[in-house]
Amino acid sequence: MVDVTPLVKSGQQIIQSYADGSFRVSGKVYETAVVVVPDETQIWDIGAVSVSDLSADDFSPLLAHGDNLDVILLGTGKQIAFLAPELKVELKSRGLHVEVMDSGAAARTYNVLMADGRRVAAALLPFS
Repeated sequence: MVDVTPLVKSGQQIIQSYADGSFRVSGKVYETAVVVVPDETQIWDIGAVSVSDLSADDFSPLLAHGDNLDVILLGTGKQIAFLAPELKVELKSRGLHVEVMDSGAAARTYNVLMADGRRVAAALLPFS
Protein backbone atom coordinates (compact mmCIF):
# COMPACT_ATOMS: atom_id res chain seq x y z
CA MET A 1 0.00 0.00 0.00
CA VAL A 2 1.30 3.43 -0.96
CA ASP A 3 0.87 6.16 1.67
CA VAL A 4 -0.07 9.30 -0.26
CA THR A 5 -1.05 11.30 2.83
CA PRO A 6 2.10 13.47 2.84
CA LEU A 7 1.43 14.41 -0.80
CA VAL A 8 -2.13 15.60 -0.21
CA LYS A 9 -2.68 19.33 0.10
CA SER A 10 -4.71 20.55 3.05
CA GLY A 11 -8.45 20.39 2.38
CA GLN A 12 -8.27 17.83 -0.41
CA GLN A 13 -10.52 14.80 -0.20
CA ILE A 14 -8.77 11.49 0.37
CA ILE A 15 -10.53 8.13 0.37
CA GLN A 16 -9.36 6.41 3.53
CA SER A 17 -11.26 3.13 3.30
CA TYR A 18 -13.94 1.06 1.62
CA ALA A 19 -15.52 -1.87 3.46
CA ASP A 20 -18.92 -3.50 3.85
CA GLY A 21 -20.62 -1.04 1.49
CA SER A 22 -19.36 2.15 3.13
CA PHE A 23 -16.65 4.67 2.36
CA ARG A 24 -14.55 6.80 4.70
CA VAL A 25 -13.54 10.02 2.95
CA SER A 26 -11.48 12.61 4.81
CA GLY A 27 -12.77 11.36 8.16
CA LYS A 28 -16.46 11.13 7.25
CA VAL A 29 -18.27 7.81 6.68
CA TYR A 30 -20.73 7.45 3.79
CA GLU A 31 -23.02 4.42 3.55
CA THR A 32 -24.23 5.30 0.08
CA ALA A 33 -22.84 5.99 -3.36
CA VAL A 34 -20.55 9.01 -3.46
CA VAL A 35 -18.75 11.23 -5.94
CA VAL A 36 -15.33 12.36 -4.76
CA VAL A 37 -13.34 15.14 -6.41
CA PRO A 38 -10.27 16.75 -4.86
CA ASP A 39 -12.19 19.63 -3.28
CA GLU A 40 -15.45 17.94 -2.22
CA THR A 41 -17.35 14.73 -1.62
CA GLN A 42 -21.05 14.51 -2.34
CA ILE A 43 -23.66 11.82 -1.98
CA TRP A 44 -24.39 10.34 -5.40
CA ASP A 45 -28.18 10.11 -5.46
CA ILE A 46 -28.93 7.28 -7.88
CA GLY A 47 -31.82 4.87 -8.01
CA ALA A 48 -29.73 2.05 -9.47
CA VAL A 49 -29.27 -1.14 -7.49
CA SER A 50 -26.77 -2.58 -9.96
CA VAL A 51 -24.38 -1.26 -12.59
CA SER A 52 -26.72 -2.44 -15.34
CA ASP A 53 -29.38 -0.04 -13.97
CA LEU A 54 -27.20 3.06 -14.46
CA SER A 55 -28.20 5.61 -17.09
CA ALA A 56 -26.43 8.63 -18.56
CA ASP A 57 -28.59 10.88 -16.37
CA ASP A 58 -27.12 9.23 -13.26
CA PHE A 59 -23.79 10.82 -14.21
CA SER A 60 -25.19 14.39 -14.23
CA PRO A 61 -23.31 15.39 -11.02
CA LEU A 62 -20.09 14.64 -12.88
CA LEU A 63 -21.08 16.77 -15.87
CA ALA A 64 -20.73 19.84 -13.67
CA HIS A 65 -17.03 18.94 -13.35
CA GLY A 66 -16.67 17.57 -16.90
CA ASP A 67 -14.21 20.10 -18.35
CA ASN A 68 -12.12 19.93 -15.18
CA LEU A 69 -11.70 16.15 -15.23
CA ASP A 70 -9.29 13.97 -17.17
CA VAL A 71 -10.84 10.75 -15.93
CA ILE A 72 -13.69 9.42 -13.82
CA LEU A 73 -12.97 6.23 -11.91
CA LEU A 74 -16.23 4.31 -11.56
CA GLY A 75 -16.04 1.92 -8.61
CA THR A 76 -18.69 -0.74 -9.16
CA GLY A 77 -18.70 -2.28 -5.68
CA LYS A 78 -16.94 -5.44 -4.49
CA GLN A 79 -16.78 -6.86 -8.02
CA ILE A 80 -15.99 -5.18 -11.29
CA ALA A 81 -19.06 -4.83 -13.51
CA PHE A 82 -18.82 -3.17 -16.89
CA LEU A 83 -21.05 -0.44 -18.27
CA ALA A 84 -23.23 -1.20 -21.26
CA PRO A 85 -21.29 -0.22 -24.41
CA GLU A 86 -24.06 2.22 -25.41
CA LEU A 87 -23.83 3.98 -22.04
CA LYS A 88 -20.05 4.30 -22.27
CA VAL A 89 -20.41 5.85 -25.76
CA GLU A 90 -23.10 8.25 -24.48
CA LEU A 91 -20.93 9.36 -21.55
CA LYS A 92 -17.95 9.90 -23.83
CA SER A 93 -20.11 12.01 -26.17
CA ARG A 94 -20.91 14.18 -23.13
CA GLY A 95 -17.20 14.62 -22.39
CA LEU A 96 -16.91 12.06 -19.59
CA HIS A 97 -14.04 9.57 -19.82
CA VAL A 98 -15.05 6.73 -17.47
CA GLU A 99 -12.74 3.92 -16.37
CA VAL A 100 -14.45 1.02 -14.59
CA MET A 101 -12.96 -0.98 -11.71
CA ASP A 102 -14.06 -2.41 -8.37
CA SER A 103 -14.61 0.24 -5.67
CA GLY A 104 -11.48 -0.66 -3.70
CA ALA A 105 -9.26 -0.26 -6.77
CA ALA A 106 -11.06 2.96 -7.74
CA ALA A 107 -10.44 4.43 -4.27
CA ARG A 108 -6.73 3.55 -4.32
CA THR A 109 -6.27 4.82 -7.88
CA TYR A 110 -8.11 8.06 -7.09
CA ASN A 111 -5.81 8.74 -4.13
CA VAL A 112 -2.65 8.23 -6.17
CA LEU A 113 -3.84 10.30 -9.14
CA MET A 114 -5.21 13.08 -6.94
CA ALA A 115 -1.96 13.27 -4.93
CA ASP A 116 -0.11 13.48 -8.26
CA GLY A 117 -2.17 16.56 -9.16
CA ARG A 118 -4.29 14.85 -11.81
CA ARG A 119 -7.82 16.03 -12.58
CA VAL A 120 -9.70 12.99 -11.34
CA ALA A 121 -13.04 12.01 -9.81
CA ALA A 122 -14.15 8.80 -8.15
CA ALA A 123 -17.78 7.78 -8.55
CA LEU A 124 -18.10 5.00 -6.00
CA LEU A 125 -20.90 2.48 -5.70
CA PRO A 126 -21.34 0.49 -2.49
CA PHE A 127 -22.76 -2.61 -4.23
CA SER A 128 -21.76 -5.95 -2.79
